[in-house]
Amino acid sequence: MIELAGIADMRAWSRAARAAGRRLGFVPTMGALHEGHLQLVDRARMAADTIVMSVFVNPLQFAPGEDLDRYPRDLPRDRALAARRGVDCLFVPTASAMYDPHASVRVTPGALADHLCGPHRPGHFVGVLTVVAKLFHIVEPDVAVFGRKDIQQARLIARMAADLGFAVDVVVAPTAREPDGLARSSRNTYLTPAERRQAASIPAGLRDAHARFLAGERDAAALTGGLQQTLRAAGLAVEYVELVDADRLQPLATATADAVLALAARAGRTRLIDNIVLGDGFAADLVAQA
Repeated sequence: MIELAGIADMRAWSRAARAAGRRLGFVPTMGALHEGHLQLVDRARMAADTIVMSVFVNPLQFAPGEDLDRYPRDLPRDRALAARRGVDCLFVPTASAMYDPHASVRVTPGALADHLCGPHRPGHFVGVLTVVAKLFHIVEPDVAVFGRKDIQQARLIARMAADLGFAVDVVVAPTAREPDGLARSSRNTYLTPAERRQAASIPAGLRDAHARFLAGERDAAALTGGLQQTLRAAGLAVEYVELVDADRLQPLATATADAVLALAARAGRTRLIDNIVLGDGFAADLVAQA
């Protein structure tokens, strides 16, 4: 595995690989790698010959008071995990290389950020889309893979790629989960043992909502209300629970089989997100990890 930090070096390496006839897969991360990230590498390998992974904690997507300074960082561990999983190139740019001090142009998300995480993290998706656009320009991948846990982010990136004419296929891979169903996240390392037990109510509540949907419940308020009750009973601070359509991410009054049931809640100081697609439940996630 080669490791590159310079933007010109990354672009030259990528172009040489493509000139040699290799199809380039890309997995952007903020590091603190876990099995979920590594499964994205596996998925990228299904669609590409050569895999680039970036590790960059993007300051532009953190609001004041968020966890930029304490976000977990361990590049030696990330390097070892990426190499063992077969990553061909690890791209580790610095913030000063990615953002000129006089830079002012940003990518804005539009209506897809009006619900779910958007209202609760002002400016977050501007930061996400801006850095991903820059990474797409630098790496020039044929395919880029993102996880379904961050479904709003994935949907926004796919929309950006289409609207701005990026020649990249955006693939959304199943959510990687712990044995009890909790979605894998770098921020799970923040959880105390007591908070980790509280967090287990998230997959339990989603499973219950899915079972109610399969039993015939179609009222969005009933499904979201039941999930909120489960989370609050476990001691979590609920930020939102919403049922939205998968394409425009707009709220629904009536549940359908492709609707997304999504949530954000806090265990202590740690913000956790998750979702399922009704009709799928956890089935697609669990099959991917079998």
